[in-house]
Amino acid sequence: MNVQGSQIDRDWMIKAIGGLALLVAVSPLFAIGAGAVGYIEPLEHAAELTGASDHATVIVAGLFTDYGVPGLGTATGTLVAGAFGTVLTLGVALGVGQGLAE
Repeated sequence: MNVQGSQIDRDWMIKAIGGLALLVAVSPLFAIGAGAVGYIEPLEHAAELTGASDHATVIVAGLFTDYGVPGLGTATGTLVAGAFGTVLTLGVALGVGQGLAE
């Protein structure tokens, strides 16, 4: 693909952003499903099994703890957190790409 912004690049970018938007839109379904089956993050599960979570100290709390937004419901919080994370990651990737292209 050409970095100069050809029609192929624009078509690819539209499809990629559309795919990301679709994944963000369905992300609340995964949050609801994880809650329904009692899913636990593997690292958290291992920490609980070994007793490491009893000795854990929070140094910096995350922006979106447990992939949600405080004050919003599970589905809405997951949607907002997913959209923010996707936009942030895409922005960083595009910025790095532009920097490497120059």
